Amino acid sequence: MFVTAIETAGRFTRAIHTIVRNYGSDFVERGAATLFFVNAEGWALTCKHVAMVLVESERIAAQRASFIQELSAARGGKKMNRQARDLEQKYGFVKGRPFEVLHSFVGCVDQVTQMRITVHPDLDLALLKFESGKILCDAFPVFAAQGNELKQGKSLCRLGFPFPEFTNFHYDTTTDSTSWTKQGRQDSPRFPLEGMVTRHLAGAGGAVFGFEMSTPGLRGQSGGPAFDVEGRIWGMQSATNHLDLAFDVDAEVVREGRRKRVHDSAFLHVGLCVHVNAMKEFMKANNVSFSEG
Repeated sequence: MFVTAIETAGRFTRAIHTIVRNYGSDFVERGAATLFFVNAEGWALTCKHVAMVLVESERIAAQRASFIQELSAARGGKKMNRQARDLEQKYGFVKGRPFEVLHSFVGCVDQVTQMRITVHPDLDLALLKFESGKILCDAFPVFAAQGNELKQGKSLCRLGFPFPEFTNFHYDTTTDSTSWTKQGRQDSPRFPLEGMVTRHLAGAGGAVFGFEMSTPGLRGQSGGPAFDVEGRIWGMQSATNHLDLAFDVDAEVVREGRRKRVHDSAFLHVGLCVHVNAMKEFMKANNVSFSEG
């Protein structure tokens, strides 16, 4: 049902790859999020919580650079171990805390040198503006003209990159640093997931800002578009909620010829999306052009 729509949305939907390494560790963890371009001027939409990770990574990079500089100046001096511990406390670098966070905007621009980030004051919504480089996108979305027509029971599909498979990164033990490489797999497969609109999400004043879907949004799909069979945008995947079904099980079952006690509590995992009306209002407030239909 969504075959053509997925191909349409795939032309402007892109992955944000992330690698994270904690202090004192050589293990590099992969992650992903999603954005989608809005127009040829380099504007794209994603979630606020995704954008804030981008901002936080810049803060961590600056802290790490200062930490390394001060640590290098202390090498060879007396009480170096004590100075190192003092610097760890000063910059908040302890085991289990991020020490490096790097991002790669896959298929977005030929070279990322500058980006503007504008976040919504209340909603999980953000605009990214690629200020430089050639945009590697020649197709852009059409947003639903009448957002109020989004009703319970309407089927939508979401597109994103929840299962990162990229391997184009390397940790260098000699420099204690991680970097992107030209070797290894550079992409991750896109993953669509369909569902039904179940409920609308409204604020204290009753204004609708989002909607719920009958299937969960997966990690990595945050910031991805929610679209109908014609490829029109009705929302953006934001989060997942877990509804308690109160189906608690305490039963004895047989598995492979053995009796086994099972304890289980069932939850319904539903997706939460930002509503198209809220997205359009945000773009208009920031003078971002977009197409409706």
